[in-house]
Amino acid sequence: MWLTLGYVGLAVVATGVVWAGSSRLERAADRLAAYYGAPAIIQGAIIAAVGSSFPELSSVVLAAVLHGEFELGVGAIVGSAIFNILVIPGLSTLAGQGKLQSNRSLVYKEAQFYMLSVAVLLLTFSFGVIYYPAADGRLAGRVTRPLALLPLALYGLYVFIQYQDVRDLRETRVTDGVDALGLWGLLAVSLLAILVGVEGLVRAALGLGATLGTPSFIWGLTVIAAGTSLPDAFVSVQAARKDSDVTSIANVLGSNVFDLLVAVPVGVLLVGSTVIDFGFAAPMMGALTMATILLFGLMRTDLELTDREAYVLLGAYAAFVGWLVLESIGVTSLVL
Repeated sequence: MWLTLGYVGLAVVATGVVWAGSSRLERAADRLAAYYGAPAIIQGAIIAAVGSSFPELSSVVLAAVLHGEFELGVGAIVGSAIFNILVIPGLSTLAGQGKLQSNRSLVYKEAQFYMLSVAVLLLTFSFGVIYYPAADGRLAGRVTRPLALLPLALYGLYVFIQYQDVRDLRETRVTDGVDALGLWGLLAVSLLAILVGVEGLVRAALGLGATLGTPSFIWGLTVIAAGTSLPDAFVSVQAARKDSDVTSIANVLGSNVFDLLVAVPVGVLLVGSTVIDFGFAAPMMGALTMATILLFGLMRTDLELTDREAYVLLGAYAAFVGWLVLESIGVTSLVL
């Protein structure tokens, strides 16, 4: 029992470290982008996305490279995406003025591209099962570096589309009172703090899995996912409180696109290739797809989210966690 509580405490402390590091990372990255006059597309699709998604990227890299648990990293990414889709819009709606406003551009461009990202990542896993099947007869396959380039190419298209929308805009450099060298130092320290925090979350997930006799990826779907998603939640809730509703939702979608199309493939590129258990990946991607349909279905009605709809989203996440609990104790067996 004490060992379990120790791992829980480690997860709590690690989450705090990730939160502190991420907030400072985003602040330093935003000020450096303004200092160098980076175009809006670079600030939004690359700098902001990397800043808010670096914890998720770190979870894949550390789980795959240091611990040989690539599926734990994938579980953290999918769990984080589900957390982002269900919890963050729900909290942002409740924290705002009662309704979270959307617009047609967000629903018909950003949302649809995000759904395409989900499909392409699942297609990449499917190609691994089809062309590089596991030798032991399991419904599994090896995802190689060439296959990992497919979602990365789609992210390149995403950046290109964003660039086409803003290429005529010019950004003014903000240099007054800015210590560029100090900001670079803060950026480096923040990255290191996030790595330390995420490593703590990974160790906590592995420890909880071993202590309680449950698969570690279950804890990746919950503990690591929630811990690494807190920076995104903070950014979106703050935006909603400032009546920047579209920014709040766009941050969620942009972060998820980066996680699915960049974080997972980067892990594959670093380790060379990895076996993906499709029996695990397919139900998890199915849960993500259902969460996505629920959010966009609610968001499309009157192009806004109400308090009642926010509670529906939060209830859906509670149901997802409940399903994982049932999986871990053997009541259901879709992924175990």
